[in-house]
Amino acid sequence: MAKKAIVMGATSGIGMEVAKLLAAKGWQVGIAGRRIERLQALISQSGITCYQQIDVTSPNAPAQLLELIDKLGGMDLYFHSSGIGWQNNTLDIEKELKTVETNGLGFTRMVDTAFNWFATHHHSTPKARIACITSIAGTKGLGAAPAYSATKRFQNHYLECLSQQARMRHLPIAITDIRPGFVKTDLIAGSSYPLQLKSEDVAKHIVSAIENGKEVKVIDWRYDILVFLWRLIPRWLWTRLRITS
Repeated sequence: MAKKAIVMGATSGIGMEVAKLLAAKGWQVGIAGRRIERLQALISQSGITCYQQIDVTSPNAPAQLLELIDKLGGMDLYFHSSGIGWQNNTLDIEKELKTVETNGLGFTRMVDTAFNWFATHHHSTPKARIACITSIAGTKGLGAAPAYSATKRFQNHYLECLSQQARMRHLPIAITDIRPGFVKTDLIAGSSYPLQLKSEDVAKHIVSAIENGKEVKVIDWRYDILVFLWRLIPRWLWTRLRITS
């Protein structure tokens, strides 16, 4: 029987590429996002099973996710690719709050809904997995993107907590924290960040990490080295560095 995946944030970029790749590999895939016309276009092009318009910042989002799971007939993988962020050197409060609302509140709302669904269906879903795109931006505080960097750190820790809780409760729920470097998507369009990755290539790394049961995956090897070096820099020096695009 084909495995079943829900891809949240499938209307563009990495989420779209992961949805298409999973479908090509024989998964039954349900997709979700805010832009319904893109969801409908993706359904018609790729043979993806079903879709649901969902805005993760809406209080109705959990019920809509459960509706999508019912449409799909269950779920083995919940993949979360819904996020926003800006460079915000002027500290525009609206941008900061929107980032926190999506990457903090919206993230927690959806991941908890998926976790709780798996917890109540673990007898029928013995190999459940939650995989989420966070970012290398959670490694250290990035002054050029405060809310984005801080919410990605929050996501890193939250997923670690859920992984520990699953073990404490003896639930067969595995967690994969995916930390890409800078990817050529709408999120950083127009920026001059170095080492920009193609979303198609990142999707291949992600699906491989999921299939191989990785707990944390930095994409790609160049960013693995960069993150290692970042962690060696003490706070007093880090806060004096100018890190921007």
